Amino acid sequence: MHLPSDNMAILKTEHKQIEVKENESLIEACMDLGVPFGCQSGLCGTCRTEVLEGMENLNPRNDKELDMGIEGNERLMCQSRIVKNGIVKIKVSSLEY
Repeated sequence: MHLPSDNMAILKTEHKQIEVKENESLIEACMDLGVPFGCQSGLCGTCRTEVLEGMENLNPRNDKELDMGIEGNERLMCQSRIVKNGIVKIKVSSLEY
């Protein structure tokens, strides 16, 4: 596997990976990786996803995630952004490619 370019990170699952620009929304990349989305506003929880590695490369949880009780290694992908060059590995539900 190659390392991400400057100001980029790699968002990946077990089977696929996508480069994402730093501070860019992860919605489009996560859709390409098979993460399901509903409201895309942090209200429904449909995009609740387990982060297997690289949590430190994501922005801190926001109030919407905290109000929903998101903790541990889970995040709402609609509220997540890459803040540091590196790798973020996520576990997608059984819909994963």
